[in-house]
Amino acid sequence: MPAELTVGVATPLPAELRGEVLRREPRIRFLVEDELLPPMRFPADFHGDPDYRRSPAQQSRFERLLAGADALYGIPDASPAALKRAVDANPELRWVQTMAAGGGSQIAAAGLSSAQLERVAFTTSAGVHGRPLAEFALFGLLAAAKRLPRLQADQRRHVWPAHRRPMAQLGDWTVLVIGLGGVGSEVARMLAALGANVIGMSRRLRAGLELSEWVPPERLLEVVGRVDAIVSTLPGTERTAGLIGAEVFERIQAGLTFVNVGRGSVVDERALLEALDDGWVGFAALDVFATEPLPAGSPLWEHPNVLVSPHTAALDPGEEFRIAGLFADNATRLLDGRRLRNLVDTLEFY
Repeated sequence: MPAELTVGVATPLPAELRGEVLRREPRIRFLVEDELLPPMRFPADFHGDPDYRRSPAQQSRFERLLAGADALYGIPDASPAALKRAVDANPELRWVQTMAAGGGSQIAAAGLSSAQLERVAFTTSAGVHGRPLAEFALFGLLAAAKRLPRLQADQRRHVWPAHRRPMAQLGDWTVLVIGLGGVGSEVARMLAALGANVIGMSRRLRAGLELSEWVPPERLLEVVGRVDAIVSTLPGTERTAGLIGAEVFERIQAGLTFVNVGRGSVVDERALLEALDDGWVGFAALDVFATEPLPAGSPLWEHPNVLVSPHTAALDPGEEFRIAGLFADNATRLLDGRRLRNLVDTLEFY
């Protein structure tokens, strides 16, 4: 096994977090020049300031730095094209850690050869965002159950209704959680704690999940008609693209709640809007969209029964610390010859 792992810092990584990684795994040697990385605007801002530009000389230095690394912390400039250049230029590169839980889509977009995909291990930050995203999913479900849009409308108009209005209880609901990875499993756990009937959907049943029922994806159309809410935590892949579309919305119960904390590409937004307008979807809480940023002209912005979150549900002050810890653990695994966590499936890229 190698005595040291040389890591090219390809995305912003504050000095204190580099120190934390080295504390956990002292066999790492970082290759980093902070002036070659865009300034962070907020915690876990791995894209950095969009106005940042390298000079041609700086860009050359940055690419030479990455070409001398055994591993990369992040995808350079969060760009599939830059990742392709880095892999092409460095035949010794062995591992790339992506910042996103769904980093597989960036790797797919890089267009790497089969030999490169076999040579370089790619890992994601899956699991790091599980609790924050699950909390947002729960928030969306509660907003629907407690009639948040109606409460806000009454408050804006200073209306105290003449008759008391009942609210739903999540403990009385049946919720379909589509995708049982780190996020979906945490959503299921939280809902089970509230007494909800949780149906989990995934290709394989994982042990230890708190489910009332498990079904494979082939039964999606069969089960959607008997649930009060759907939570999607699915990654964006060819297999999941447009999975939740008109066929699904035609079979749901009127007033269903829909929450998406996975990827926007999973949902046919036109079909979702039609279901919202017709009342078949009573409320939607969306953190992700087919096009991001969500275009200013999208009807989702103004829809009275839609909660729009600008893909920030996973962001919390501890996110970058947890990703750094995951990276340190995987570095130890690589140095010790053990299997890495969160390896990307380079056939389906998730």
